Amino acid sequence: MNTRMRRAAVAVAATTMAVSLAACGSAKESGDKTSSESAKKGDALKIGLLLPENVTARYEKFDKPIIMQKVSELTGGKAEVVYANAKQDATTQSQQVDTMITNKVDALIIDAVDAKAIENSVKKAKDAGIPVVAFDRLAEGPIDAYTSFDNEEVGRVQGKALLEALGDGAKPTVVMMNGSITDPNAALFKKGAKSVLDGKVTYGKEYDTKEWKPENANANMEGAITALGKDKIDGVYSANDGMAGGIIQALKSAGLSKLPPVTGQDAELAGVQRIVTGEQFMSVYKPYPQEGVVAAEMAVALAKGEKLDTIATSKVDNAGTKGIATVLVPVVSLTKDNIKDTVIKDGIYTLDEICTAKYKAACSAAGLK
Repeated sequence: MNTRMRRAAVAVAATTMAVSLAACGSAKESGDKTSSESAKKGDALKIGLLLPENVTARYEKFDKPIIMQKVSELTGGKAEVVYANAKQDATTQSQQVDTMITNKVDALIIDAVDAKAIENSVKKAKDAGIPVVAFDRLAEGPIDAYTSFDNEEVGRVQGKALLEALGDGAKPTVVMMNGSITDPNAALFKKGAKSVLDGKVTYGKEYDTKEWKPENANANMEGAITALGKDKIDGVYSANDGMAGGIIQALKSAGLSKLPPVTGQDAELAGVQRIVTGEQFMSVYKPYPQEGVVAAEMAVALAKGEKLDTIATSKVDNAGTKGIATVLVPVVSLTKDNIKDTVIKDGIYTLDEICTAKYKAACSAAGLK
């Protein structure tokens, strides 16, 4: 585990302990086991980890090493994490599940490329006796556990920040750049944002961005500028930082002297740097270490045949499964004013990583020294 991940993991340890203790206090029996103690496995486990893509920085830089480190800690270094990345291909991910089943993993953590398309693969895993943890996105099928962020709250946080940036006055015209329709989180982000924005803004154009790709957001934004006029766009709701980068590129290419406020999500390094310069108004900081730690705890417990009473704090349903053991991690609105108190304090980035030579002046103006 690299130094940054170690810092991040240490920074969230107290928060994670608080989550576990809260759950423990509400459970009737701490550490309940499933039917047979003889079925309980030791620490020499094999945990499968399937992440959806490698364009968004968080998956390879944060989620993977955090989960691997926590699994190692929980098992005294005896467990093996078998990892694969689907690179945004749902068919590839289904094949990866088949490989995990063949390799007889003891539990599987899946962040689905396509939450619906993965359903049959989840059923196959369950039929093979492999418990499944849905990570970050609520996949369909007989899921055993789920951890993510409060995704409607993510949208509400984005919507509130955008209204703050737009200020008072007549209904401003906003372009909505939502995420991929194959990701159920995108629908929740949109729902949360619109619960705040409806009635207060005019939706000039709205897009569901294929595969979350920045280049697709860029093309969509170019279309919005052509349709509405570059000076008629007061703000842009962007569901994540990667797309915000493509949107801002389109706005700059259109020759705007002053960029409208643009939202984001994920606190990617490039997004944080755009916030420092003022090109992007905000992002949503999601404490990845805490989410990754919970996913690892769930997977190891399930692999050992343990219940999740001391881990899960709530329950959710998907289309076919009721009462899925769940932990939802809170999120934070990230603006220029709290960079030091969020991503720097939690060890996600150092000051030097954000404030490279290109951003030194902007960092100094923002009080990042």
